[in-house]
Amino acid sequence: MSAAEVQLDAQGRLRHLIAIEGLPRSLLEEILDNAERFAPLGDRAVKKVPLLRGRTVANLFFEPSTRTRTTFDLAAKRLSADVLNINIEASSTKKGESLADTLRNLEAMQCDMFVVRHHISGAADFIARQVGPHISVINGGDGRHEHPTQGLLDAFTIRRHKKNFEHLTVAIVGDVAHSRVARSNIQALKILGVPDLRVVGPKTLIPAGVEALGVTVYDDLDEGIRGADVVIMLRLQQERMQSALLPSAHEYFREYGLTAQRLRLAAADAIVMHPGPINRGVEIDSAVADGMQSVILQQVTYGIAIRMAVMAMVMGNQALAGVH
Repeated sequence: MSAAEVQLDAQGRLRHLIAIEGLPRSLLEEILDNAERFAPLGDRAVKKVPLLRGRTVANLFFEPSTRTRTTFDLAAKRLSADVLNINIEASSTKKGESLADTLRNLEAMQCDMFVVRHHISGAADFIARQVGPHISVINGGDGRHEHPTQGLLDAFTIRRHKKNFEHLTVAIVGDVAHSRVARSNIQALKILGVPDLRVVGPKTLIPAGVEALGVTVYDDLDEGIRGADVVIMLRLQQERMQSALLPSAHEYFREYGLTAQRLRLAAADAIVMHPGPINRGVEIDSAVADGMQSVILQQVTYGIAIRMAVMAMVMGNQALAGVH
């Protein structure tokens, strides 16, 4: 059974969210539409709906995260679910218990959903194949594979600012080779119909054969962002700067850092995005990150709405009749 088949039930509805790859456009649009209905909740005095009342969500984060874990936590609570945050550093897996045994014990506690973040690619898919039929799994990022809710919240941000995808030029800049965010963005934006999708970065940070995904590769930042409607900057991890893949952070910023001057090469109404956390002065200048064209903080806000939509859908609330 393929990863795409694992994610859907017999009626084609979302049961797990492991990856964007292989999902139909209609389903991605349904997630975005449902997120649109949740987005206004943040402006209310009472930011809750009862869709997941009585359900229990377990956050299983096997690697550090602040932004993703916090937004999943908030999303579950705004749906009125009970949330169990597992401290992996103090958990039984650190004492020698197998992952499968940990899952069995959480199932015995009658959890309904696992949100999983893991440093190994394929971990979320493995867990989805192990759990009982009443449990849903959402991938909060696995190795270099995918970060599907990040890809969806980025698509949601783009749609809110640009209305549709059919005439856009989108440039994804930076460490594409090691970025699960880049992979999910490429998959989502191609499925949603972006005609001109570019990846930009030094050759050492561009994966071989990435053109097969339907992107155009640039190793020159100026050319890569020229005329772009959306510029997505990727975080450069410290280990890349300390390895032989790059000469130095200073050199990287000189060649690939987004400055106000460089941003003028993009479309006049271009938006700038970044999944965070930002390395200021490495991949992006503070004047751009904090500037009028930046939508970075809006991405964080929209992440709550997207994760609410996904959680509600995998729990069987596709109609979302309780949202007004």
